[in-house]
Amino acid sequence: MKIYIMTDQEGVSGVDNPEMILTDNPRITEAREYLTGDVNAAVDGAFAGGATHVMVLDGHGSGVDNILWDKIDKRATRDTRPNRNWWSSLDSSYDATFFVGAHAMAGTMNGFLDHTQSSVSWHNYYVNGRLMGELGQWALCAGHFGVPLVMVCGDEAAVVEAHAFFNPVETAAVKRGVGRSSAVCVPLDEARSRIRDAAQRSMAHVGKAKPFTVALPAEIILDLNRSDYADSHAAAAGVERITARRVRKVAATALDILPF
Repeated sequence: MKIYIMTDQEGVSGVDNPEMILTDNPRITEAREYLTGDVNAAVDGAFAGGATHVMVLDGHGSGVDNILWDKIDKRATRDTRPNRNWWSSLDSSYDATFFVGAHAMAGTMNGFLDHTQSSVSWHNYYVNGRLMGELGQWALCAGHFGVPLVMVCGDEAAVVEAHAFFNPVETAAVKRGVGRSSAVCVPLDEARSRIRDAAQRSMAHVGKAKPFTVALPAEIILDLNRSDYADSHAAAAGVERITARRVRKVAATALDILPF
């Protein structure tokens, strides 16, 4: 069984304040170590559950150096991004996908560093009228290839969001947001145990879980925080300006929902 792991930084264990993931902050190395440890726990759980191949994508920000690859489980394969697609090497040969380090969508109460794509400019993002965040976006992308999302780990708010969108799905909450800018973290050993166990349990859903899909073509609505943020989006081909802060486009496939 082949598993593809998408990663992000905000939802990993041990990261409890925004400064930790700033690239010019001395604690960024610590945050990278936490992410690497969470990924290794998920990889170990996947293999314990029967995986034969696990590929890992560095999905945070530019996707460069967030994971300490020299410390990653040697059984895992690094997705080196051989193309410029945001889904990179994910394709229909994979049986399921995990999301490690997930955060909740923009506007989530007590979601640690909640946002959807841009914490500065994006306000609300809808697919066929349903408010959605990065978990839904990734699951739709995977669903295009017939790949279900079966495991999510992150903060408690991300876990709640995962259960609202996917069934079945195994989850591991590694911290609890207190407002947007702080979190109470589970001890690292306990967090990694939760991740490993969720990953192993999720393998039982492979072949049973359905891919996450929506009716196509899909209407994508994006509300920006300011009208000038909408200006640049509205200038793109196929994008319609609805109001000062709202733009719209129609996605022919799930792979077209981003970029906006």
